[in-house]
Amino acid sequence: MASEMSQTLSRGLQVLEALAEAPDGLTVTELSQHLGIGRTVVYRLVVTLEQHAFLRRSPDGKCRLGLAVLTMGRQVQPLVRDVSLPALRLLADAVGATAHLTIVDGSEALTAVVVEPTRSDLHVAYRLGARLPLESGAAGRAILAARTAAGRPLDPPWIVANSEGPQGAYGIAVPLVGVPGLEASVGIVSLRELPESDTGARVVRAATDIARALR
Repeated sequence: MASEMSQTLSRGLQVLEALAEAPDGLTVTELSQHLGIGRTVVYRLVVTLEQHAFLRRSPDGKCRLGLAVLTMGRQVQPLVRDVSLPALRLLADAVGATAHLTIVDGSEALTAVVVEPTRSDLHVAYRLGARLPLESGAAGRAILAARTAAGRPLDPPWIVANSEGPQGAYGIAVPLVGVPGLEASVGIVSLRELPESDTGARVVRAATDIARALR
């Protein structure tokens, strides 16, 4: 019940949520203004969260998420992997290309799940744990497109990238939306160009199924 809610805990979580949306960091004053909470209260929250490594303060006074948040986030990856595998398997076999789920890790796109097609002798070997700048490749660009759209649907709902990665592959990716706290995309990467409309629609369905399962 609302009357049983801890106001201090709620405010602390609000601080972390605000910092999660501000990769360049926020000062105590900026947090106070953003959240509509007194500066003294915010300062106490910041000090407490810093002691537990949930945030860190740089010399310029900016607060950013700390290592404790990242450590907890890594524990979510096995859940995301297990939930997404069935849909990625169907996608990979349907289009005959490597399917993947990519998540945001700072300013990089981190390949969290990879599924290769079972009936293909020639396909892209996409390395699990690979990191690329968000601006590089369809997976990261799809995530950036979702940020820019700010909840509005993309048209078309997928992002295409040619010459993706060192192998010069072809990629299509769709942002994973509607899962609180998770910025990610679902995509395929192929050594050959695939029919965009049909392949894009299949990637959309996979992303929709994964998002529904994670909610």
